[in-house]
Amino acid sequence: MIVEHLSLKDFRNYAEAELELEPGPNVLVGRNGQGKTNLAEAIAYLATLGSHRVSADAPLVREGQDAAFVRARLRHGERKVILELQINKQGSNRARIGGSPVRANELPRYAQVVLFAPEDLQIVRGNPGERRRFADQLLVQRTPRMAAVLADYDRTLRQRTTLLKSARARGMKASQLSTLDVWDDKLVALGSEIIDARTRLAQDLAGPVARAYAGVAGADHRPELAWTLTIHGADPEEGDEMDRGGEGETAAQFRAALEQKRSQEPDRGLTLVGPPRDDLLLKVRGLPVKGYASHGESWSVALALRLASAELLRAESPGGDPILILDDVFAELDADRRARLAGVVADYEQVIVTAAVSADVPEPLRANAVRIEQGRILGALADHPFGPDAGAGDE
Repeated sequence: MIVEHLSLKDFRNYAEAELELEPGPNVLVGRNGQGKTNLAEAIAYLATLGSHRVSADAPLVREGQDAAFVRARLRHGERKVILELQINKQGSNRARIGGSPVRANELPRYAQVVLFAPEDLQIVRGNPGERRRFADQLLVQRTPRMAAVLADYDRTLRQRTTLLKSARARGMKASQLSTLDVWDDKLVALGSEIIDARTRLAQDLAGPVARAYAGVAGADHRPELAWTLTIHGADPEEGDEMDRGGEGETAAQFRAALEQKRSQEPDRGLTLVGPPRDDLLLKVRGLPVKGYASHGESWSVALALRLASAELLRAESPGGDPILILDDVFAELDADRRARLAGVVADYEQVIVTAAVSADVPEPLRANAVRIEQGRILGALADHPFGPDAGAGDE
């Protein structure tokens, strides 16, 4: 799969933009703050329905405007499709596929993108929400219908939380909330599907993560990943990482865990078990990455997670390779890891690299380099030459 053409209107710092991309490597070069990452972000949004930098859509819309527009022409072999997305500051986003209106959550069926950025270090070093976000975005790409399941779960959870807060305000106990069972039924049905899908994802990523880690780090530090689940008694959000396991189907475990915590929930005003409180535990050398891994090991794990995601999507997708985006990555890596990473990604159908300094990008990936300046696409570097140190530094 490749992006042949990207059009933007009122997206981030772009009033308008037209970008032609080629098969194989493409490099977007420009000083920090010029807009090269915004182009990568727009492409990735079509596949993940979210930004890798912000959790809300409003920052994606150019200042003073109500909506941003993203249009991309994708090619799958001989087949081409045009995806269009209107990102609204307020209200639901709107989408079209081949000119026909669709729900926005249909877009990942046609666009598969894996983006790695410096922010991904937070997947391994940040709070559990960062790891849940990584997993859920990959779930949506792997199984697009999961976007609706996750959205339905969030709506159900909000309704249940509203009920619990109302009970707390009125001094009611859980036993007095007759409607809580209705929300519990919905929560269990949707939450069990999410937990099972996340568990399968971790199992399927295990092999690709180990291979990708060895490929980038040049060492086998035995990377591992597994979910720590609140339905098994753990509470990662409270610092408890012990997963004591359990027997029986996920739904039965979920329901039993809800019943066990029910008496505490009105006092806390929130739901104490379920997918939004679970965590993806990452290890190297038998130790948790968070708190024990070196900086280099943490980078290698974060890279391995994204490269493993690409490998998984590549193996499962009839549309060919996912589009692989490396956003401001090479400046953070030493020369050995740069070369190793370039070797790992070189055979993907399309790789999009952003860099402040073109010399940071290994030679095999420097084809089709384009200069970006102040929200404008100025064309190939051959037409706008500057030295290897040009473009360095923040503005």
